[in-house]
Amino acid sequence: MSIVHLKINSIPVEVEDGTTILLAARKAGVTIPTLCYHDDLKPFGSCGLCIVKQEGSAKILRACAAPVSENMSIITHDHELFKVRKTILEMILSTHPSSCLTCIRNGECELQNLAIEFGIREQPFETRISDRPKDTSSASIVLDPEKCIKCGRCVQVCQDLQGVFALEFIGRGDGTVMAPAAMLQLEDSPCVRCGQCAAHCPVGAIYEKDETTIFQEAVADPDKQVVVQIAPSIRVGLSEAFGLPAGSVTTGKIYAALRRLGAAAVHDTNFGADLTIMEEGTELIHRLTKGGALPQLTSCCPAWIDYVEKYYPDLLDHVSSAKSPMQMVGAIEKTYTAEKLGIDPAKMFTVAIMPCTAKKYEAYRDESMKSSGYQDTDLVLTTREFARLIKTTGIDFLHLEDEPADNPVGEYSGAGTIFGATGGVMEAAVRTAYHEVTGEELGNIEIGAVRGLSEIKKGTVDFKGTPVRVAVVHGLSNVAEVMDEIRAAKAAGEQAPYEFIEVMACRGGCIAGGGQPYGANDELREMRSAGLYADDKNSKVRCSHQNESVRKLYDEFLEKPLSKKSHHLLHTTYQEIPVYKA
Repeated sequence: MSIVHLKINSIPVEVEDGTTILLAARKAGVTIPTLCYHDDLKPFGSCGLCIVKQEGSAKILRACAAPVSENMSIITHDHELFKVRKTILEMILSTHPSSCLTCIRNGECELQNLAIEFGIREQPFETRISDRPKDTSSASIVLDPEKCIKCGRCVQVCQDLQGVFALEFIGRGDGTVMAPAAMLQLEDSPCVRCGQCAAHCPVGAIYEKDETTIFQEAVADPDKQVVVQIAPSIRVGLSEAFGLPAGSVTTGKIYAALRRLGAAAVHDTNFGADLTIMEEGTELIHRLTKGGALPQLTSCCPAWIDYVEKYYPDLLDHVSSAKSPMQMVGAIEKTYTAEKLGIDPAKMFTVAIMPCTAKKYEAYRDESMKSSGYQDTDLVLTTREFARLIKTTGIDFLHLEDEPADNPVGEYSGAGTIFGATGGVMEAAVRTAYHEVTGEELGNIEIGAVRGLSEIKKGTVDFKGTPVRVAVVHGLSNVAEVMDEIRAAKAAGEQAPYEFIEVMACRGGCIAGGGQPYGANDELREMRSAGLYADDKNSKVRCSHQNESVRKLYDEFLEKPLSKKSHHLLHTTYQEIPVYKA
């Protein structure tokens, strides 16, 4: 790659050919305002805030999309550019309600921040607010059209990053809207509830369905015992909401905060991750040795499950029947744990803190989520909701003393922790499957080949002479390549060149799920993942099959993986879902 030399506000800069002016400016320590731009997406240039001047030319360039060229000299800030940018913001604000105080994005809104930065105190243009009603049809996500600024990020994310096409541009000019095709309700569209549209929206036009009040009412109810579990990636995601560096592990403080909030017991979804490995790993070995559809596809991610039920229903027999760790923990809490703690399961209110908006849907998706005889998981809150809840109740999170989780559903291995990063489920599974197949522990349990942000990672694991071919895919737009390969092999009466495939809907995995703190890009994804891998490395037990509480659960209650009882409580079935509902 050749190097280009240019100047940004007279500052010499060297960047690779093809770099945009926006990124070259960042290298020079200059911040150009943007609203439609996001590091995850192809430059769209719709908002016009990033306009810059090129000396010696009358052209005005959009820095987010314009590539650098040799010896160009760029002016990013002057009085004229300031006035134009301020006018653009004022025009955007003329179509945006001034309800900041009651908006879910208050204090975390990119438009609000820019209005402050540009000192906007009055509205010179006539206000024109959309009269389209909110779409609350989804169990996970709310669309609020009157707050939409038409930046197009949600459409780009849904189509390019996720390949779902639940949202699109409808209409032209001032009448353009971002909505499901044919102006359907979101619940009737191909939406898989991943929440990436909400995570990338710069304002409050798309957001998670806030259910913090339900939690507060539950802990205030004397007839309910609130039991809470936290997902692997919460321990590295929540920290950002309290000003800590990305990837900071705050597990002990989270446990303490939950008790302050009124939880009667605090559990960890990592325990469920270890349990998932025992069930899913045993299922894989069963398919390898006794027959079954191969490759086996993981089933932890509810948005991925929704996707495969809609787009690849002919391959559902390849999906592991194991429930997600969250649902496994919910079922165990209302059976085994309720008995251990002496709590009436009818009075136990189970809450899951998750990085994912699709988990809200998963908890109620079908009758198999009531395998305990009750609703296994009563409430799901995202990381963002959890952060708001802590702040609402006046807890000084940063100064909390670390506390432990409540056993038996609080003990977990390092393998359970890395479930939150892409490749983590695969790595955890290999650690245990190797032991189950060979009777020996894997020598080097850190499998670098499945780590990192490459969209599709492929490799072969040698189980002492038995090769197991694996693949790791994250970001739903990348799934089609692998799924089409399986479909083509199946049509030819052959097996695709894999035995086991991990799929996560969101880029980077759960560490960048749709319910995590805003602002995720690859730099943050790597920092959050590093936090999980460090937590794994510091764990005394690093393999799921070595978790003593999981072993005890089987000895005292479940008997063995894939037993009749474990199959009833910890497994589910899938069915085709129409892409568009009639």
